[in-house]
Amino acid sequence: MKKPKILALFNQKGGVGKTSCALNIAAGLTLLGREVLLVDFDPQAHLTYSLGIAAHDLEKTVYSVLKGETGLAATILEHNGISVLPANLDLSEIESEPAAFPDGEFTLKNKLADVRDKEYIIIDCPPAAGFLTINALACSREIYIPLQMEFLALKGMSRLISRIEQVKERYNSELKISGIIATRFDSRKRLNNAIMEKIGERFGKILFSTVIRENIAVAEAPSFGQTIFEYAPRSHGAEDFSGLCQEIIKRHE
Repeated sequence: MKKPKILALFNQKGGVGKTSCALNIAAGLTLLGREVLLVDFDPQAHLTYSLGIAAHDLEKTVYSVLKGETGLAATILEHNGISVLPANLDLSEIESEPAAFPDGEFTLKNKLADVRDKEYIIIDCPPAAGFLTINALACSREIYIPLQMEFLALKGMSRLISRIEQVKERYNSELKISGIIATRFDSRKRLNNAIMEKIGERFGKILFSTVIRENIAVAEAPSFGQTIFEYAPRSHGAEDFSGLCQEIIKRHE
C-alpha cells in the first residue's frame, strides 16, 4: 500500500484556528471517504479535548508511543471514523528530555513509518518552534498554514517561513509549504480583504481558494466534543471545511 500523505498544520501564532483546521479537515476528508489518522502533537491537547476525550485521564498517548511504552495501534482512539492519536500535558516533558529519545528529531517519523492503512496523516503542531515541532515537520511532506486575515498574522509570516526553511535544510529536504488557509474571514471587513489580496500576490496558488469564514458554530463545536460536521452540518463552517477538503483532494489528484 502507498505511504500516507502527511500534512502538518503549523503556525507559531496562536488563535489562528490551527486546531480547528486540523480537526475539521480530518473530519471532512473522512466524510469524503478518505482514511485519516489525526495526531495531536500539542501538549495543550486542545485537539484531544475538542473530540470530547478527557486527555488528563489518558495513560496511553502520543507521548507513551514516542517513549516506546505503548504501541501505536493500542494507543489510537476512534471518533466517528477518524483515528486519533491523542495527547496530554505529558507531551511537554519531551522538550526537557530530548536526550531520552535516541532517534532525536526523527522519533515521530519512525513511529509513524509503518502506517499504511491511512491515506492521510494530519498533525496538529504546537505553536512553539521547539523539539516537538521539529519532530512533526521532519516527518511531514506538506505544511498547511492557517492564517487569520489580520495585520499581525501577516507580519509573522517571514519568521515562520524562515523557521520552516531551517527544518527543511537540516532534517527534511522534501518539506514544502503547500497550502495557506485563510481563517476567520469576514468579507465585510476592508482589512480582511486587503490582507487576503497581499497573501494572494505573495503566495499565488499556495493560498487555498476556499476560505474559512468567521462562524460561531466552529468555535462552539469543541465545547460539545464534536466536529463542525456533527455540531452544525448546515452551517457556513461545515460548508467551508467541506469545500476546503474537496480542494485538498483535488490538489493531490
